Amino acid sequence: MGRLGVTEILVILAVVLLLFGGKKIPELMKGLGSGIKEFKNAAKDDEKKEDKKESETKE
Repeated sequence: MGRLGVTEILVILAVVLLLFGGKKIPELMKGLGSGIKEFKNAAKDDEKKEDKKESETKE
């Protein structure tokens, strides 16, 4: 029940294309990509801070 088939994915893509148009989709994907990149960078920064705190507490 929870899995999407090929038909459902094609229908979703068609609806997105109709709603946003062909010119707007690349802009949306670019924004999504930059958002994911920022999220990954923030996660790496937090991980580095945690590692630094752990090494300071061991000393």
